[in-house]
Amino acid sequence: MAKEKTALSFNPKEITKNILSALPEKGRDVLISRFGLGKDTEKKTLESIGKKYKITRERVRQIESYSIKSLRKSKEFQKEKEAFNELHDLFKKMGSIVRESDFLNHISKDKSYQNSVHFLITIHENFKKEKEDEEFHNRWHIDQDLSKKIHDALRKLYENLSNEEILPESKMVNKFLGHLKDVSAEYKEEEILRRWLSLSKKIGKNPLGEWGRAHSPNIRTKGIKNYAYLLMRRHGSPIHFREVARLIEEVFKKKAHVATTHNELIKDPRFVLVGRGLYALREWGYKEGVVKDVIKNLLEKEGPLTKEEIVEKVLKERYVKENTILVNLQNPQYFKKEKTGKYTIA
Repeated sequence: MAKEKTALSFNPKEITKNILSALPEKGRDVLISRFGLGKDTEKKTLESIGKKYKITRERVRQIESYSIKSLRKSKEFQKEKEAFNELHDLFKKMGSIVRESDFLNHISKDKSYQNSVHFLITIHENFKKEKEDEEFHNRWHIDQDLSKKIHDALRKLYENLSNEEILPESKMVNKFLGHLKDVSAEYKEEEILRRWLSLSKKIGKNPLGEWGRAHSPNIRTKGIKNYAYLLMRRHGSPIHFREVARLIEEVFKKKAHVATTHNELIKDPRFVLVGRGLYALREWGYKEGVVKDVIKNLLEKEGPLTKEEIVEKVLKERYVKENTILVNLQNPQYFKKEKTGKYTIA
């Protein structure tokens, strides 16, 4: 059987086995069950272990706690100093504060290897766990001061984001960097900064790799209209609703009926119809209305304009034929031509 590939020079399962040999049978069995260190990699609850031994869950917790303290004093534990130093160095290389799942997945995809590493960092006092809460995922650190700085910077980053804001990853990293105070330059690598960003539950990334507030529909994307918004924003120019539907299926792997997509775009105020089936985003400066309304808005804003100026400006807002603009302009009910040759509102 091929040896499992890991990011470590040692086999964590062997180290774990050697350390556990220092315990009596019951203590060893409790830790094996709690951390999923046997053939069964499922981590057992205090209650299920208690039922096995016919003792209370509190008694199981006491055995677990006492066994870990005993291991720390054992010669078997002391013998594995190099392994713990290597884990410590890996933590530092990854940023000194790391999301638990990131650290374990970096080492190996094998569940039994991950459980052994989790056991090793749990029993050594140099590694400190901070449990998942409303703001952050499960994470571990080897530097309390740095950990506090990262948590504070992530909170400030979140506070300085608007609900609608969407940033490319590079810009989010730079924005985060602006909130990091008194952090060693060795940590200011993009990979480490991205890893720190992933600690937060309040900041997230959408399927297009853009960052923002995790609860925003632009990040936790659901529904045709939100998929369409992200795609059109990335596209950067007006796009036909049929193409929008096709891209939703291609990029997000979601079923998007053409008619449904069209209806969603019509109803949502973020989108403006600018031609036959062509939609643009309102935030690009487009406004609702037919060609007549566009001409009227232009004249109200800029005053009298020549025919050529009107055609040029309308074509920037509507994908129509030049003749359509001229036909609207000749309607005396709405527009009139002055002696100067310029047009105004009738």
